[in-house]
Amino acid sequence: MCERIVIPDRQEVEQELSVNNPWWSFSTRFNVAATQSVPAARMHDKESEGVMMRWGLVPSTTKGPEFGPGIASVRSAAIESSEDYRGVWLYGQRCIVPLAGFYIWQRTEAGYRQPFYVRLVNRPVFGVAALWDRFVTDEDDVIEGCAIVTVPPNSLLAEIDNSGGQMPAILHRDAYQTWLNGRPAQARGVLHSYPPERMLTHAVGPHVNFLEYDDPSLIRPIV
Repeated sequence: MCERIVIPDRQEVEQELSVNNPWWSFSTRFNVAATQSVPAARMHDKESEGVMMRWGLVPSTTKGPEFGPGIASVRSAAIESSEDYRGVWLYGQRCIVPLAGFYIWQRTEAGYRQPFYVRLVNRPVFGVAALWDRFVTDEDDVIEGCAIVTVPPNSLLAEIDNSGGQMPAILHRDAYQTWLNGRPAQARGVLHSYPPERMLTHAVGPHVNFLEYDDPSLIRPIV
């Protein structure tokens, strides 16, 4: 599963993923990690809206003041069976997180983790499926967080990520409305591994491992 993601700028996102109420405010980020803020499109009162959410879903049923970083990803196989997600799933708390790309890591024979940048062919911005929930702290602070839905990796990513991880559930453009508006059975039907021939990947430098770095050099191929 990707541990870091790349967020496009707002103008690019709104060309790809139009929303009725764009409340969100963000700019390009090249090294976004769990617990940080990400844009998300969802439905509210039968209209789509763009909001900022914490990457890390904290179930509304969580008790106590220590709620931790939340859940960054959820396997598609668990969204109907896990108590943490069953209510979220049935109530249609689905959203779309727009990405320009994401990073995965390969464990080398030398024992270190080599990062790779992954993007799509002819899709500079793409949406991935996510679930969201709202948690209220003991101090009445409201935290809206999301977890990216993952699916089994395609052959390209499975060859790179040899740890047995999953890949984000990348949505085709014509599946956006189904994911946001469809019944649970319809929404589940759009969760697939993205075709490997429509993805590109290359090795990048180690600076992506450190959150103090966040610039375009992170996605440049290493020679």
